[in-house]
Amino acid sequence: MDWPVSVALAQSVPELPTGTDWSYEVKLDGHRMIMWRTGDGVRLQARSGRDVTAVWGDLALAGHHLPAGTVLDGEAVITTEDGRISFEAAQARAASSPARAHRLAAQRPAHYIAFDALQLPPPNGDIRARPYSERRAALLNLLAELPANTPIQAVSATTDRDTALTWYSTLHHQGIEGIVAKRTTTPYRAGRTGTSWLKIRHGDTIEATVAGYTGTARQPRALAIRLPDGRIALSQRLTTALATRIAPRLVPQSGRAYTQGGDAYTPVSGEVVVEVVAGTTRHAVVTVVRLR
Repeated sequence: MDWPVSVALAQSVPELPTGTDWSYEVKLDGHRMIMWRTGDGVRLQARSGRDVTAVWGDLALAGHHLPAGTVLDGEAVITTEDGRISFEAAQARAASSPARAHRLAAQRPAHYIAFDALQLPPPNGDIRARPYSERRAALLNLLAELPANTPIQAVSATTDRDTALTWYSTLHHQGIEGIVAKRTTTPYRAGRTGTSWLKIRHGDTIEATVAGYTGTARQPRALAIRLPDGRIALSQRLTTALATRIAPRLVPQSGRAYTQGGDAYTPVSGEVVVEVVAGTTRHAVVTVVRLR
């Protein structure tokens, strides 16, 4: 497996899928990280592909207990004194110089919550083509061999949807951002995973106006939404049902407009109001949940 590896990304949905072939994992509010245990050390890779070993040295040290040839996908998290997972603390660590990161690690050590195994020691090698259920079993077997006080742990997961919904509704105050549903029969696919990885996440539901759309007027792909602070952000990809409902309300104007992130969209006239979940606005993305 070549460095850097492209990571799998979950698609936002308004509710968890049902069925017997799903596993549900808690979604933690930290920093996505690939942990590489090489023959001569440990390297840590951010989602972007950058080498971030220097600022997560405590996790790199813990990774030396893994057998050489292991590659894991997971989340680096930091907890506060009251046990709550803090995105702000993880963000501060990630943005630090190596010297400051070392001081922060002494104050608040990080944990690495692994949710997938991409490669196992020889003779196994790359296991991304195997189904999730096999990769999950391999991950648990691997981590069971680590010292008892290791900061490397497996993410909590269940195949019971009701349990997952209970986690979603009761653990938000602990820093649980949402739930990721993974189809147990599918391989690990880089990029947006279509319907094999789906996520619901907490956020504040607000009303917002539609400023435009991407795609065509007959079949809009995403909406450009004007948030309360004036920014224009693109929604996630619309479902076919919602696109069909909203298309008749869109009156396109000539020309192109752009979000603050540089994404082009076709502006519309009139006022179309939607309800959105704004929990992901730090990434300038919102999830449309329904028309008003």
